[in-house]
Amino acid sequence: MGTEQPTNRRAVYPGSFDPPTIAHVHLAQTAISQLGLDRVDFAISSTTLGKDDSHLTPINDRVDELRSIAQGDDRLGVLVTPHSLLADISEGYDVIILGADKWQQVLDPVWYGDFDARTQALLRLPLVALAPRPPWPMPADDPAAEPPAGVAVVILDTDPSHHPVSATEVRAGREEWRATRGLNDK
Repeated sequence: MGTEQPTNRRAVYPGSFDPPTIAHVHLAQTAISQLGLDRVDFAISSTTLGKDDSHLTPINDRVDELRSIAQGDDRLGVLVTPHSLLADISEGYDVIILGADKWQQVLDPVWYGDFDARTQALLRLPLVALAPRPPWPMPADDPAAEPPAGVAVVILDTDPSHHPVSATEVRAGREEWRATRGLNDK
């Protein structure tokens, strides 16, 4: 008689989280529920790709804010990674969580040097849990948003009220979209 070891399904959710929003938390919680995940780690790269780090809130402040959000929920974690490419950040995880806006960046060969290098990097990704974020296209809506053959994508069933939420708008004053407000009151 064999004994089955319990699985520990983990996802990584990379981003700058400047600041963390209610939509970021909603995506993590949706992925946990929809995909039967045991843990989602919010991951901030110490070297961001495509952003000027000097314009970001200091990384320690963003990490502290995420830790405050995750406090009391052992299904949420926070990490800082030296990696910039999502294929490297997601190594060892079962799932990577991305919004449709980030997915468009992931598909752009400019970040990899060429189309073949992009395809090779994407083939290293675990299951991609993709969240709608209009106006960015989803794979079923636009052939240009389709993943390469061999890259598995599942669409997260997110609440449309979170689609317009953005960290840029929070920085511009939409404090009701900041994740720290009332998060742990559930």
